[in-house]
Amino acid sequence: VESIKPQLRQSENVRGISILDFDDTLATTKSNVLFTAPDGTKGKLNAEEYARDYVELAAQGYVFDFSEFNKVVKGKPLLNKAKKLAEKFGTKDMFILTARPPAAQEAIYEFLKNQGLNIPIDNITGLGNSTSEAKALWIADKVAEGYNDFYFADDALQNVQAVQNMLNQFDVKSKIQQAKVRFSENIDIEFNNILENVTGIESKKRFSAIKARKRGESKG
Repeated sequence: VESIKPQLRQSENVRGISILDFDDTLATTKSNVLFTAPDGTKGKLNAEEYARDYVELAAQGYVFDFSEFNKVVKGKPLLNKAKKLAEKFGTKDMFILTARPPAAQEAIYEFLKNQGLNIPIDNITGLGNSTSEAKALWIADKVAEGYNDFYFADDALQNVQAVQNMLNQFDVKSKIQQAKVRFSENIDIEFNNILENVTGIESKKRFSAIKARKRGESKG
């Protein structure tokens, strides 16, 4: 059965675009999302926790403060793929699409520039919106502008799925990638979280060598 979607003819112009998330895709960062719970309790979430829990917490009435995300805090680049794309195609059609607020644009621009990736500042969009639908709709607008060959990378699975589902409705070529931080970069945190689940000792708790030896005497 032939596809009902018309296929791009080879004679048609291919117009490529790269769209990259920032946090945990191009860079890992120490920025936190601050929150106020419905009962007035204040706290903070890291980028991973926020991406995972945003929908549920927002539905419960949590109010979020993104003031830390207006700057890049202790960023660590994951830029090899982006740099290769820039070397091959330039940066005119390379875009950063982030849930951070619009005020983060300049900080992201300066951070990437210092890492050797000079993307036009107007190509950096802070949506101020963490929903997957917001990213999918923004990319749909790029289809309307005439782009027909998409590369999209994001660390959040829900964003990857939403963009893929949306692009599947159009006659465009696409490569969608879920970016993942190397496990070795998080192994200390992950291992401590596993130990917390097994032993009940808080992941963030720290012992001196003497106290740890004492606690472990009976463990073999």
